[in-house]
Amino acid sequence: MTSPTPIQTIAPARTWSAVLFDLDGTIVDSAADITASLAHMFTELGLDVPSDEVLRSYVGPPLLDSLRLTAGFDDAEAWAALNVYRDHYVDHVLNSPVFPGVAGVLERVHAAGIPIALATSKPESMARRVLEHAGLTRYFTEIAGASDDEERSTKADVVAEALRRLQAQGIDTTHSVMVGDRGYDTLGAAANGVPTILVEWGYGSPAEAADAMAIVHSADQLRNLLVG
Repeated sequence: MTSPTPIQTIAPARTWSAVLFDLDGTIVDSAADITASLAHMFTELGLDVPSDEVLRSYVGPPLLDSLRLTAGFDDAEAWAALNVYRDHYVDHVLNSPVFPGVAGVLERVHAAGIPIALATSKPESMARRVLEHAGLTRYFTEIAGASDDEERSTKADVVAEALRRLQAQGIDTTHSVMVGDRGYDTLGAAANGVPTILVEWGYGSPAEAADAMAIVHSADQLRNLLVG
């Protein structure tokens, strides 16, 4: 993502009562592994593999929805394709590296006493494995993701679940902020009354940043906005 304008000014970081993080494209660089599994899926289904640009567009939104809307599958075809994808991706999910500086941001936010929750459209069980493998689980108060049956899959539903779990622990979520990389993160957070900071190192386009509170170009900028 490239931004045509400088970073916007937002309220001091210490006002945040909780911080929600996306996973793919925000914490981990998973695009190569996701698109490789998608290519495998199309091949196994006897279909032409889409271009790299199209495959990359699948990274971020709920995959089942993308298989219906982008690939044009009906419900049965989408579920069959999703299972082929998951069978392949489960063996590669731990390959994705953490973006430079992001672990340090999580550490600083945690040290500042601000609760952190994950809110990802990736299946929750897979997301937890990714964070555990990267040694990041200790920074998260809650880890919320899509349910395996896809009943909870939209970013709005996942953000709502993350907030609900934080609230169940007595955590104030009235001044929460979302950190993501796609317009889906912004829209899903906004549906729950939460503003979004978009990271430029992710997989979004400039057009997706229109409704974000701010855009950051580096982990240092993100840290400053979250903890000062």
